[in-house]
Amino acid sequence: MKHPKYVLPVIVISQFCCTSLWFAGNGVINDLAHSFGLDGDAMGHLTSAVQFGFIIGTLVFAVLAIADRYSPSKVFMVSAVLGAAFNLGVIWEGNDLSSLLILRFLTGFFLAGIYPVGMKIAADHYEKGLGKSLGFLVGALVVGTAFPHLLKDLTGAYPWKAVLMATSSLAVFGGLLMVLVVPDGPYRKEAQRTELSACVSVFKNKEFRAVAFGYFGHMWELYAFWAFVPIMLQKYGLSHSTANFNIPLLSFVIISMGGLACVLGGYMSEMVGTKRTAFIALFLSGACCLVSPMVFDSGSPSLFVGFLIFWGMVVIADSPLFSTLVAQNAPAELKGTALTIVNCIGFAITIVSIQGITAIMTITESNSLYVILAIGPILGLIALRKKISLPIPKGA
Repeated sequence: MKHPKYVLPVIVISQFCCTSLWFAGNGVINDLAHSFGLDGDAMGHLTSAVQFGFIIGTLVFAVLAIADRYSPSKVFMVSAVLGAAFNLGVIWEGNDLSSLLILRFLTGFFLAGIYPVGMKIAADHYEKGLGKSLGFLVGALVVGTAFPHLLKDLTGAYPWKAVLMATSSLAVFGGLLMVLVVPDGPYRKEAQRTELSACVSVFKNKEFRAVAFGYFGHMWELYAFWAFVPIMLQKYGLSHSTANFNIPLLSFVIISMGGLACVLGGYMSEMVGTKRTAFIALFLSGACCLVSPMVFDSGSPSLFVGFLIFWGMVVIADSPLFSTLVAQNAPAELKGTALTIVNCIGFAITIVSIQGITAIMTITESNSLYVILAIGPILGLIALRKKISLPIPKGA
């Protein structure tokens, strides 16, 4: 079925604009700490607040089947406007840690109506080539997530509040663009009622369960890596006098290069298969976790940054592929609910890994602490290995 050529680019632009809300707090964390007297572990807590809000939001959206019962574009727009409003609330001078955590929680809650709903909109428009389409879409999420770091670098001469104002403005623009330009897709099948059992019933499918568990392993690593990229750069710079890093700019480059990896992974999946491509990416990112201590101890800043860029690419390359597999193995009328509940569980896992790394950092400065992130990819690979047929190398 043919679609207007503008549909996918508009979804991608809207997703980029709205997901810039995600790490808006991380982009100005040092300014928040200075302005509101926050402790050194505030970044981990503020990041987890967004994740926790997203979890509760996705749970509510999934249980009520909101993306399947109502126009996804309208859900996306309302969520974008409300998320932007709570993101902007961070600039209030009367904030303290408690109010900041609440505001970031509410921003995360309405991101649940943006990220998975954006994937639902794409799945409603593209049945064939969904992996490639979601590659562009998740690529937009990655660049949007990294964008606050670039904004911080570009607005260095302006007050830190400019970053929050810019990301909120982008989110409102993205929400309006989606609702005004993108109609409901031809493959959308509307759910007639709320099915509280749907969140459980989708897991009865063995294939669905395998790819969901692979996704959960991927999520254990992903957001912890993203959250601590600036910390990795800062620590390496302090440990090696030869390293003079522009941390906001490098953080943007390292995270945003994952957007390119998502697009390349989408094209690669059409040649070698979606599952196989996801397996390879998950294997490579797990390997990065395991070898990270050796690279972090190296005396070469170029090697260190190059390694982080590669890690930033493979850590996210499988994300759109897992989303594709989830959508393809869920009933058509529950596609939105399936994507949302899997996102909900996946992001719950990110809180555990982020808080775990935060806690470990208070008791040790060892560069080996990021090895713990390999747990997710290893378990994810085990889940996928039972359902994937990999080529046997010649001579084996």
